[in-house]
Amino acid sequence: MPAPARPSRAAERRSLTKKKWKWLALAALLLALAAWLVVARWTGRRFDWRVFSLTFARLRWDWLAAALALALASYFGRALRWAVLMRPVKARANLWGLFTATLIGFTAITLLGRPGELVRPYLIAAREKVPISSQMAAWLLERIYDLLIILAIFGFALSRVRRSDAALGPALTWVFATGGWFVAVLSILTLGMLVAFHQFSDPMRRRLLDALSGLPDRHLQTADRLITAFIQGIESIRSMPALLLAVFYTVLEWATIAVATFCVMQAFGAAVHFGWLDVLIFLGFLAFGGIVQIPGVGGGMQVVAVLVLTQLFRIPLEIATSIALIVWSTSFVVVVPFGLILAVQEGIRWGSLKQLEEKVLT
Repeated sequence: MPAPARPSRAAERRSLTKKKWKWLALAALLLALAAWLVVARWTGRRFDWRVFSLTFARLRWDWLAAALALALASYFGRALRWAVLMRPVKARANLWGLFTATLIGFTAITLLGRPGELVRPYLIAAREKVPISSQMAAWLLERIYDLLIILAIFGFALSRVRRSDAALGPALTWVFATGGWFVAVLSILTLGMLVAFHQFSDPMRRRLLDALSGLPDRHLQTADRLITAFIQGIESIRSMPALLLAVFYTVLEWATIAVATFCVMQAFGAAVHFGWLDVLIFLGFLAFGGIVQIPGVGGGMQVVAVLVLTQLFRIPLEIATSIALIVWSTSFVVVVPFGLILAVQEGIRWGSLKQLEEKVLT
């Protein structure tokens, strides 16, 4: 019996596109429902769907287009930084390849949740023909850079919350101001850990492996490979020019994200009055909320956005939910069409990507 004909790539792309929009529509509905459950039930008020729909009708599309363009530019900034971080194993990486892998990788995070984090280092390792452990090290370094600047943004904003338009009582203002200094201290500790790995790599490696000695041999060997690769990855910042370049790209990336968030707020016109400090406070909360990712929905970021906007800035629930949807769309959903098209063109199947964890950690 002849084997069934394989669908053409065009047919596969049409099918994937149809599924994609159904998935994103469901995600938007789930977000609206989550916002209602968390905030409307909490505050005891009803959700006005008419106000919610009118908010979208009155959007300023020029500001929204600017936000989308800046969001895409931030992904290119990530590719530039990754090229610096992988210099110890590949002096001249293909920048376009890094950019497309970044788009596909963040599409995987949006659709698959946190397991999608492994897609980008796996694709880059396969394309550039470098060890996967080295790219996991680059990924971990990237996360440390991002964590440092998130903590810096959050600490700066919280310590100056009294000057913003956030509606806080005296007690809550004190808590946030104190929290700002606590976050600043945490930033210093994180930076100290990075410096310790940089200056005392061998002793740090031995201490970590001693702490993990209770693990089964298979997992201990995996941890040994990842820790060794991470220490090798630190070599990318041993030279001062490389360190400054990685810091510059990190600052540039998050400045782009902040400006994109500001453009989103401007898109809502007179309904939202946000200054730059307000954007930093909002962005700081959002970054921590983004730690939790639900496949297709995004997770804690949207709920945090609604809570911060309604409880701190006293923005109506319907407008806050609209803002959360738009911020989620500009931050994550904007990359999905590009990532899906690139993945189909390269013959990548999402079903196989779900099994990456076993490939990477063995």
